[in-house]
Amino acid sequence: MEEVRLRFAPSPTGYLHIGGLRTALYNYLFSKHNNGKFVLRIEDTDQTRYVEGAIENLIESLKWAGIKYDEGVFVEDHKLVQKGEYGPYIQSERLDIYKKYVNELIEKGYAYYCFCSKERLDTLRDEQKIKGLVPKYDGFCRNIPLEEARKRIADGEEYVVRLKLPHDKDIKFHDLVRGEIVINTNDIDDQVLLKSDGFPTYHLAVVVDDHLMKITHIVRGEEWLPSTPKHIYLYEAFGWEQPVYVHLPTVLNSERKKLSKRHGDVSVEDFRSKGYLSEGLVNYLALVGWSPEDDEEILTLEEMVEKFSFERVSKTGGIFDRDKLDWVNGHYIRELDLEYITELTIPFLKEAKLIDDKFCDENKEWLKVLVDTVRGNMSTLAEIVDKTDFIFKDEVEVVEEDAKEILGGENTDTLMNAVIEELNNIDEIDFDYAKIFMKTIQKSTGIKGKNLFMPVRVALTGVAHGPEMVNIIYLLGKEKIIARANKVLGR
Repeated sequence: MEEVRLRFAPSPTGYLHIGGLRTALYNYLFSKHNNGKFVLRIEDTDQTRYVEGAIENLIESLKWAGIKYDEGVFVEDHKLVQKGEYGPYIQSERLDIYKKYVNELIEKGYAYYCFCSKERLDTLRDEQKIKGLVPKYDGFCRNIPLEEARKRIADGEEYVVRLKLPHDKDIKFHDLVRGEIVINTNDIDDQVLLKSDGFPTYHLAVVVDDHLMKITHIVRGEEWLPSTPKHIYLYEAFGWEQPVYVHLPTVLNSERKKLSKRHGDVSVEDFRSKGYLSEGLVNYLALVGWSPEDDEEILTLEEMVEKFSFERVSKTGGIFDRDKLDWVNGHYIRELDLEYITELTIPFLKEAKLIDDKFCDENKEWLKVLVDTVRGNMSTLAEIVDKTDFIFKDEVEVVEEDAKEILGGENTDTLMNAVIEELNNIDEIDFDYAKIFMKTIQKSTGIKGKNLFMPVRVALTGVAHGPEMVNIIYLLGKEKIIARANKVLGR
């Protein structure tokens, strides 16, 4: 049986879009589910849109997401390297290959030279729009004899090469998500295959590369659906076996519009910098347009590989629901190894200038307790700053009315004096002492239950409800607790 081979083939035009990450993920899941190979190819034939460093960023985003590929373009020792037997995997390094295949199409009569100027094409498009027609090339150069065309090229005329589609032919194909699709060639353009700069267009390069790299399944966004008949016709023209097609529904925002920069975060980098875990983002993204048979929502990458199939991919656009993403991400913040989560929160605390490198080195255990204290209520790593702010401040403000009421109670002064007196008798608070601290205050004052815990909590945190008191006492330490008790007493 033929080996299953899939590819993710982004253009290096900047960041990796969240929709692109989902496409890469589905390619990866299907290839691994079928013990196949997954390839990363870089499609950089549109040199006008090339962004410096974009290839490295793409590779870094895939690595961060845990999506491993078997062949293609890698970064090693800060350099781009290509691995695999079907290279080069960067299209701009394959120009001679494309020229060879373009010439073959011209010889066989499946493509032709076109000399139309940009002005003529613009005028034609405008006229067609006025008449309410779909703008497309009118075939003006279709029947120029080959010898005449070659003479014009030799004389220095600028040209492109176009696909010579037959008139009124139904092109049929089966899509694993959408089923049978039929498009008539009268509704399709004679696509440019080779541009005047000698670079191929996407349509030629993608077909040649997918064939030569032995790609068996082409999984891409539904925006490529109208182009697929052109690609199928090219496979026919070359006499090649066509691959299986899968066109994925678009990732939409809550208003059912395509996710775009105007509506906020759209790149993997955006989500990473906001404190989303790769585990949370990848798990959630998998569910935007696909669901496993058992409808399980929390899935590791290994479980996704095991359960993935295109039969369960929706035909309609998946809605990107930020609340649901937050819920999934929060699950991983709570469930993953504490040390791992602590390491990931440190950059956010540093950026907020709450800690520095020296502090990190000297207070590893303290930081773990800090994260463990608040992670139950966190949806993103970035929230660590707001959730722990009260620990780092010199003093806290009591703003909420119910908290003010608690602090105005008759026991507060007694409790604060007892707290100060108790702490003056010890050197520092360790975790074992923090566990018995409130019992000690209860013993010395005779106050217990809510009347004991609530005023102390408000005095130390500024709010009536919050994390474990034992943790708070340990985290604040002797000096801060005394200072906060004194503030309540008006000292």
